[in-house]
Amino acid sequence: MGYGIVSTIGQKCKRCYSCVRECPAKAIRVENGQAVVITERCISCGHCVKVCSQNAKKVDSDVDRIVNELMPYNDVIAIIAPAFAASFPDNYMKLPTALREMGFKMVIETAFGADLVSQLYLDSFENGKNKTLIASPCPAIYNYLEKFFTNLVPNLAQIVSPMIAVGKYIKKNHEADTKVVFIGPCIAKKSEYQDEEVAGVIDAVMTFTELKEFFGANNISLDGFVESNFDPPYSYFGKSFPLTGGLIKTAGMSNDILAKDVIVVDGKEKVEEIIADLAANKINSKFIDILFCEGCINGPGIESDLNYYSKREKVIEYIDKNIHCVDKNVWKSELYNSRDLDLTRTFKPKSQRKTEPTEEVIKDILAKTNKFNKKDELNCGACGYHTCREYAIAISKDLAEEDMCLPHVIEKLEKAYEDLKSTQDQLHNAEKLASIGQLAAGVAHEMNNPLGTILLYSSMLKKEIVKASSVSQNVEDLSMIIDEAKRCKGIVSNLLDFARQGKLKISRVDIAEMLDEVTRNMQMRSDFEDVKIIKMIKELESHCVDGDGDQIRQILINLISNACEAMEEREHKLLQIDLNSTNDFVEIKIKDNGCGIPEANIKQLFTPFFTTKKMGKGTGLGLAIVYGIIKMHRGEINITSKLGEGSEIIVKLPKIITKQNGQFGIKENSNASA
Repeated sequence: MGYGIVSTIGQKCKRCYSCVRECPAKAIRVENGQAVVITERCISCGHCVKVCSQNAKKVDSDVDRIVNELMPYNDVIAIIAPAFAASFPDNYMKLPTALREMGFKMVIETAFGADLVSQLYLDSFENGKNKTLIASPCPAIYNYLEKFFTNLVPNLAQIVSPMIAVGKYIKKNHEADTKVVFIGPCIAKKSEYQDEEVAGVIDAVMTFTELKEFFGANNISLDGFVESNFDPPYSYFGKSFPLTGGLIKTAGMSNDILAKDVIVVDGKEKVEEIIADLAANKINSKFIDILFCEGCINGPGIESDLNYYSKREKVIEYIDKNIHCVDKNVWKSELYNSRDLDLTRTFKPKSQRKTEPTEEVIKDILAKTNKFNKKDELNCGACGYHTCREYAIAISKDLAEEDMCLPHVIEKLEKAYEDLKSTQDQLHNAEKLASIGQLAAGVAHEMNNPLGTILLYSSMLKKEIVKASSVSQNVEDLSMIIDEAKRCKGIVSNLLDFARQGKLKISRVDIAEMLDEVTRNMQMRSDFEDVKIIKMIKELESHCVDGDGDQIRQILINLISNACEAMEEREHKLLQIDLNSTNDFVEIKIKDNGCGIPEANIKQLFTPFFTTKKMGKGTGLGLAIVYGIIKMHRGEINITSKLGEGSEIIVKLPKIITKQNGQFGIKENSNASA
């Protein structure tokens, strides 16, 4: 999409969405947080420029072309919009002198063009048929109707604007190569002069803001010039065109407040209201004098510290000072001599309306931002749209993003904060595991030797007693010593496993094969023989990962053993194991119908020495070891459980594990993926 009259300076856009809120054409699409102007929908009204506090809107400029291409090789005439007195309030009559010094051959009032078209408006009003006639001097208005209210295009007065009228006058009465530059308060004029209906009449457009910027860049101050008048032809009541109702005044129509045949409308909100009513056939007046801004004196191309009323006063002051100096006979003669000018034009529908979404689509979009009923629709307006429904419709038309909804974003941030806190808790837990691991390694090393001695001599004593056929309490006591020593050895073994998680010996591991092996061995155990194991493994998928085979086997053994033990009180014991693969992960899902885990215990499951098993059944290190191994493999583990119904554990292991900071050792198989 190319740049239009108005575009966005990306690095300045700060997600305030003011332009979205103010754009009557909804011609602003938010992309990655940036408010991008959609050229084909834009009506060039300039409201987004006015409301952007960050100056993130750029207006296409003709200034360089005027100065570097037009002026050096042609006679160039400037035509000045009558709102100039509002833009240069302190010394507006010095402006003609400054423009001539700048290089313009002549400086003419655009207001004469308003005088030229005023009779056409009066004739159209008096001879109008049953349809309501809509004034067409404001290009933002007819752009709006052509693109979004095509049924009203036939109602537009087929009359050129004052800018085009005076441009045609100049082209007829001056040399063929004379160029005409319009200078005024309106950004939409930049689109009008390029309109194929009037192309070639005006050669460039400059706003008052751009003119002031040019003066500033070239150290030009109006204070250094003398006052001078404009060049002929001189205007009469056309000077009032920039004021609300100025067209009515110039054309000599009735502007009585009780006159029902004429309606005068200005300002974006009122314009949107009356156009909606016109489209719905709710208005019966004969003529609508309509301007998108609050009069041209409040256009987006005026740079002034004055408020609306002060600007209006300045324009009226200029009119009072100069209108009586106009020779009416000469003025009428100019109008008469211009009677052959073709000041008509046509307008064409250029619909940019998008198909309205279905109610189902709107509900689906609202649901994505957690709005499931009317109470959820806050209609806060933070996104730039008046209602949540309007916002959802904009998303369906690819004009908005889900992240524009402030309440939704806040909810996402809160969830992200919770996830971050959970991650921090896990990191804290990992640090505790590491320190406990170091302690465990030392304790295990010190305990292994004496435990080995106890086991050795206890076994020897038991054999001697048995040989002597002395079955007595001594044999039972020795058996207990041996069993407890073995249990201590098991604890020490687990401590060592826990302490040795610092390095991985990575090779290619087929999880499906390993799962078959582990479950087969598990079902051979007498205490688990009544457990029904259902495995769901997609044969066509690859279930291979880079990992430490011994440690991954330990993960499976620990988790499956825990699941089986959790079902020991169940009459029907069912263990379901699902194995799935994506491009990046292998997912192992282990689900039992056991006793379940209390919610209060879920967060403590990976804490060393925490166990819910009966006394003598567990050490509380199994899940801590599992957690450590999975994290070393850059994987994830999640446990959900419902008390009395069972638990589900999901383990995700990445298919490719990379070496980071020397933590993962070297691979045993050089063909394994890096």
